[in-house]
Amino acid sequence: MTETRAVIDLDLPGATISRHVYGHFAEHLGRCIYGGFWVGEDSDVPNEGGIRLDVVEALRELKIPNLRWPGGCFADDYHWRDGIGPREERPRMVNSHWGDVVEDNSFGTHEFMALCELLGTDAYISGNVGSGSVQEMSEWIEYLTRADDSPMAALRRANGRDEPWKVPFFGIGNEAWGCGGNLRVEQFASLARQYSTYVRNHAGNEVYRIAAGASDGDLHWTEVLMKSFDPLENGDGKAGPFQGISLHYYTMTGTWQDKGSATEFTTDEWYKALERAAFMDRLLTRHGQVMDRYDPAKRVGLVVDEWGTWWNVEPGTNPGFLYQQNSLRDALVASVHFDAFHRHADRVVMANIAQTVNVLQAMLLTDPETNALVRTPTFHVFAMNAGHHDAAALDVHLLGGVPTRPVDGADLPLVSASASTKGDTALISLTNLDAEQARTVVLDLRGRDVVDHTARVLSADALNAHNTPERPDAVAPVVLEAVRKHQRGLEVELPAHSYATVELTLAG
Repeated sequence: MTETRAVIDLDLPGATISRHVYGHFAEHLGRCIYGGFWVGEDSDVPNEGGIRLDVVEALRELKIPNLRWPGGCFADDYHWRDGIGPREERPRMVNSHWGDVVEDNSFGTHEFMALCELLGTDAYISGNVGSGSVQEMSEWIEYLTRADDSPMAALRRANGRDEPWKVPFFGIGNEAWGCGGNLRVEQFASLARQYSTYVRNHAGNEVYRIAAGASDGDLHWTEVLMKSFDPLENGDGKAGPFQGISLHYYTMTGTWQDKGSATEFTTDEWYKALERAAFMDRLLTRHGQVMDRYDPAKRVGLVVDEWGTWWNVEPGTNPGFLYQQNSLRDALVASVHFDAFHRHADRVVMANIAQTVNVLQAMLLTDPETNALVRTPTFHVFAMNAGHHDAAALDVHLLGGVPTRPVDGADLPLVSASASTKGDTALISLTNLDAEQARTVVLDLRGRDVVDHTARVLSADALNAHNTPERPDAVAPVVLEAVRKHQRGLEVELPAHSYATVELTLAG
């Protein structure tokens, strides 16, 4: 078994890893909302006000920090007034992006905010720039957050909600370069400034406004948006008129026309997926360098509000519903992304995996026939990483014996790692991407004394192992026994194709 050394200075904390990089995404797409979060008040599935309670209970385990809604591409077709008032009176619409189905708007603003309250999470509302108006967006934030007798506050009360909600995050459009209007960045930059101006802070609710940013490596889009900022415009040291820009990047092994299978893949495709996941780190570096030229103080945040795997849909399902299985490979794609987010904690302020239930790289899958709920392998990575929320990032220096594998002209390191500290604890995340070989990692721990440790590991016999209603724990974390004291700190044996966390208790 080959050995890698990971040097970690426990006494040199860096930037804070925002809990919001563990954010989630719920779009009106397939069975994410309907059948996922929402079953209706008359359903036999246990619910509160129509919201599915087993989904809520599972997501509470993850302590999800924020939830993005209503899209995605759906957001730029969505008119919020259609989703308020008595459900039987709400107008219907066509969800032209996702399955060309009729949307009855039974899940709207009040239902979403009730969901956020049940989850104990922050709302991230995505506003309509593509087909909406400045007035529409301005009135929505007033409806949501204003406390007095303004026209929109009065309308909210007429619909049954007296107190305003808190809405910390508001998206100014989505994928404006594509489904959000097919705009040129110069067009959108002007619109983003205009629309953001009217997303006002009401009743003490301070909004963090996020302008729709680039896809993949479109550095020009990022640069034009950054040029439109004046970081001191508001006179309070905060960026204006919006405070963040987004980035979207999906992992797949094929093309947009044939993305690859979620569960039927070769060893080469295993490595290709992980190399493309590792590309996220390079994207963050490149976009961060552009942002640094215009904002060296890092007042403007980078928000990766769509990321994850995108595979071909499962056979026999609606192509527009984007339902895919979720295997051990997806879990390791997630762990590699989180390592990148942790390394760029000084710039990356939020991220949202796509999506939470029944769509793309979901946390949870619900069976439409039996209503069974399945926690996916990706769910477990989120749970194992909870200790990184709002902790201070620690640099991890991998020395010697770090093997690589050539993939499409790039060298993929087969060990990925990150670490953080909070109080008298530290959490170390370790991923062995090698499909076949186990690996020993020596944790060279410096600066503080370690008095205790615990460890868990997520792996499986097969690369494509996944959870189903019949085998809900085929991929689930277990205690990692193979952690021993070493003269430098600890020695960890990582099984092939595995993800592990080591939690340290530190001397005060």
